[in-house]
Amino acid sequence: MDARQALEEIATLLERELANPFKARAFRKAAAAIEPFDDAELAARIADGRLKRTPGVGDTTYAVIVEASEGRTPAYLADLRKQAGLTPDGAGAERTGLFAAARGDLHSHTDWSDGTTSIATMARAAADLGLEYLVVSDHSPRLTVANGLTAERLAAQLEIVEALDALHDSADGALGIRLLPGIEVDINADGTLDQTPEMLDRLAVVVASVHSKLRAPKDEMTERMLRAVANPYTNVLAHCTGRLVAGNRGTRPPSEFDAERVFAACAERDVAVEINSRPERQDPPDELIALALAAGCRFSIDSDAHAPGHFAFLGLGAERAARAGIPAERIVTTWELPRLLEWSHAKR
Repeated sequence: MDARQALEEIATLLERELANPFKARAFRKAAAAIEPFDDAELAARIADGRLKRTPGVGDTTYAVIVEASEGRTPAYLADLRKQAGLTPDGAGAERTGLFAAARGDLHSHTDWSDGTTSIATMARAAADLGLEYLVVSDHSPRLTVANGLTAERLAAQLEIVEALDALHDSADGALGIRLLPGIEVDINADGTLDQTPEMLDRLAVVVASVHSKLRAPKDEMTERMLRAVANPYTNVLAHCTGRLVAGNRGTRPPSEFDAERVFAACAERDVAVEINSRPERQDPPDELIALALAAGCRFSIDSDAHAPGHFAFLGLGAERAARAGIPAERIVTTWELPRLLEWSHAKR
């Protein structure tokens, strides 16, 4: 077993389980620390004790590296595979139903804002799941707690996304997935979007969401969301209630708004309602998914991934969509990329 792959797989499985993010980062840090060493060099450093003194390698990660280098499945990895319901060699169940129909993910974060890993690492993880395209949608400037991107930083990120996407058809270093520039843009209190129109015009997909003043009066929140939905750049209304039902951040009640009016506007403006797949969100609630379906809305099943292991959450969102009876045709993330881009640019 390759030690680097073992460390990366452990990190991914920890992320899937929503373990303390520092644990996953420790394994990715160790993988990066041994990346320069070929197998012979790694074995030599294990033999003479230098590996134990390598910055970024701790006691647990050292044990994983040694076991993998000896050709064994590390015990730590074997336990995680078992907990995740995987086979001893790491294989999982094949994607089925709406999960199998998913072609892309319109909502993901990288270390440019509050994600844990690079754009390329996130892209490879999405490709490993079998997705065909991924929107890089880091936060907008107002959300300083999440290191939101100013127009200048977003412009710099777009250059990297374009360069990485160019590798899609390259024989060397291809990521195996199309990368699309995007943003999770804050809906300001007055309903405007927290990024310049010039920058929004350069993006493939704009995901809009409320992160502040979540306890605003119902009428105010309704008008705020209606104005955002009417914006010609808005493609997806994300985690619309802002609720938290579990997790280390505690729980949070849903925001109050006139869902019938907001979803009617989404249907009229062809804005997709996001089914946020994160287990601590499960947003919208089932009753609001039913309202949006009855209103004629389209949907986007997204992971809201902040780490590579989070793409597995798409299966949870797909299950909720299937239970609600949403046909695949109404889910934009099941569409082929040309159709998705035609839809996302149609109102501009």
